[in-house]
This record gives sequence, C-alpha cells and structure tokens, in this order.
Amino acid sequence: MNSHSVKTLEVNEVISGSLIQNVVESSNGYPSLETVSTSTRIPEQRVEALREVLEKHRGDRQIVLLQDFPDPDALASAWAYQLIAQQYNIQGDIIYAGAISHQENIALVKLTGLPVKRLNLQNIREKDLQGYQGCVLIDNQGTTCQLMQLVRQAEIPITVVIDHHTLQEDLSPEFLDIRPSTRATATILTQYLQAGLLKLDSSISEHVKCATALTHGIRSDTNRLMQAQEEDFLAAGYLSRYYDAQLLNAVLQTYRSKRVMDVIQRSLTNRIVKNNFSIAGVGYLRYEDRDAIPQAADFLVTEENVHTALVYGIVHDEDEELEVVIGSLRTTKLTLDPDEFIKEAFGQDSHGRFFGGGRMSAGGFEIPLGFLCGFTENAEFAKRKWDIFDTQIKQKLLRLVNPKDNLLSPEEKR
Repeated sequence: MNSHSVKTLEVNEVISGSLIQNVVESSNGYPSLETVSTSTRIPEQRVEALREVLEKHRGDRQIVLLQDFPDPDALASAWAYQLIAQQYNIQGDIIYAGAISHQENIALVKLTGLPVKRLNLQNIREKDLQGYQGCVLIDNQGTTCQLMQLVRQAEIPITVVIDHHTLQEDLSPEFLDIRPSTRATATILTQYLQAGLLKLDSSISEHVKCATALTHGIRSDTNRLMQAQEEDFLAAGYLSRYYDAQLLNAVLQTYRSKRVMDVIQRSLTNRIVKNNFSIAGVGYLRYEDRDAIPQAADFLVTEENVHTALVYGIVHDEDEELEVVIGSLRTTKLTLDPDEFIKEAFGQDSHGRFFGGGRMSAGGFEIPLGFLCGFTENAEFAKRKWDIFDTQIKQKLLRLVNPKDNLLSPEEKR
C-alpha cells in the first residue's frame, strides 16, 4: 500500500489457528501477553494499519465523535483513542451533542476528569468545525450522533471508525475496525494498548484513570462480565495491572435519583407482558432524564418469566425545542438479536437510515416527532399525542412479539 491507500480492513476479520505464545517484553517496548487463542489476539496487520494512519496524520487536530448519549464504553474508548493519538502529536477532542445523564456516567466523568465536551447544536455552526482535519467515530458509526450532519457539511473526512455494533451504513474511512461479535469497544481499544500503540504506566495518573474507565466500560457492556467472552476477560486482566479499584468502586457507588425511580415506577405500572416480553411506555421525560429509560428496561428484564423488556417515552429538549421518542431494549434471550428486532419493528426514515439498532443483549431506538413537536403545555393535547404514539409503538412491537394476536385490548390501549 502506498501512503494514499485506504487502510480499511475487513469487518469481523477471522484469524484461524489454535493456541500461540506471544513473546516477551522486548526492546521494542511491547508488553508481553500470556498464552491466548488466536481468535482473541488483535491481528498484527490491523495494528500496523492503524499505526500507519496515525503516522500519516501526525500533527492533525481530530474531532472524536460520540453518540448523543454516551455510555461508559464510548467514553472510556474515546479517551483511550485520544491517549494513543497523542503519541503521534494528534489532538483529539472528544465531543458529544446530547447529554450525560446516567448517574454512573456523570460520576465517571467527574471522578476521573475524563476530557469530554458537549457542543450545543443550537449554537454551533459549520465554521466552528473548520479547525479539524479529520473525524473519528468511536463506539458508533455516526447514525446516533446529531453532529454528524455538520461534520459532513464541513467536509471533514472520516479518518477512523472503531465500533462493536453491526454495520449501520456504507462508511469509507481510512481505517475501519467494526466487530459486532465483540462485546465492548473498550475491549477493542484495550487490545490496541496491549499491542503497543500506547504503553500504560501506573505512575501516570491519566493512564490509571483511563484504565479504570476502560474496566468500567467492559464491565458495563458485558453486564458485569456475566456476558463477557475470553477476549473481554483478557482485556480486563491486562487493565487490572493499572486500574484504581477504589476509584472504580466510587463510580459504581452512585445512587439512582428520585426522578429515575419515578420512571421505573411508571414502567412497572404501565407494562404489559406478552410471550415473555415486557413492554412499557413511560410518557414524557425531560431531556436530562433520558437515561432513566434504559435503567427502567434493566429493571423490568429481571422480572420472573420475562426475557425481554422494552421501555420508551417522549423526551423533550427545551433548549433545542425538540421532541423524540426514545426507547431501550434489554434481553436475556440468546436467540433474540436486538439489532434485527428493532430494525424490523421500526424500519427506516426517508433517507434510508434505521430508527434504531443494537448489539448483544441490548438495543435502542430514536424516532423524531417532527411536525408534532411541542404544544405540550396543553395538557389535553399532550395526552392525546402520547396516546397515539404509545398505541402505535405497542402495535409495531406486538406485531413481532405476538404476531397471531397483535391487536391491543381496550385495557392495554389505556
């Protein structure tokens, strides 16, 4: 490949073989790895491809875009990429446009000093992005990020995409690493650390805090390691040499707010259970309370004889004068693919973009209300609007959950 070649690698690349012994800490400074199966080691050609792209963009300034509502996996992975990029004198600004509202995510950012910034869509303009030479997508592919449209308008090229969700659309970055079979993007970034793109040092506070964040990211996206695979355990084992256990415990010791508890209570009151699916609409929520929806889904899926929970509500953003239906899916059923289920249930918009998707055991969807936004100060109108959306969403879900009898009873409609 010449310097202008695209360093895009095959999605979900498979390496054959059994067990190998990776050598030792040597003069090149690479950390040694213990005996691992080849399927859990990052291919050397993939590491070299990323190294070449970083070298090519030495001295650049990049915008590292997160989904609008970044989770621990996204936050930690973006931080790891930022630290790797710094080795090549690349300034990576970690940016999101939505909100960090989950109490654990707020604690993670505050306690570790994680360098993430929110850009207000109402105030930002295309020219504000002109200082960036490249865009990096971590734990997303641009479909869940409102800022992506501005990035495209500013003609900022996509340099790197690293994600563990199913391929969402046709992307042509210089470097692409998408692994739907990997449980956490934090696992992928940790593998790049292990491969020597950045040698962690326990005497450097920033490294310790990033290792703690990565550990939390892996833990979060593998349901406290209960759904972890060998590569996740190996990544967590590597990070255990550097992370701060007390700091991680402090992040995990956060409590649910009263507003989150109210949403969980609403989900319990409003839920209907069909064929082991629990479906609940929770009405209107403030933008900053959006993360209560996945927390309610996490709670409902623990009910006896329920293997899948779906919770949704209308989230209102007063700053942007925007309303959107936001929903979360959680499942313990191994044969249910959240990505496939949500895409089949809600389909695509007029531009061919799916309203949602997912990964192993979890998924989400966002449906803009468009013309019907606002006017919620009129209580009767707000109730009618909610009833319409609530009924329509339930019908679409029940069409898949209970195809032989997907009509709601009068009681369920209420």
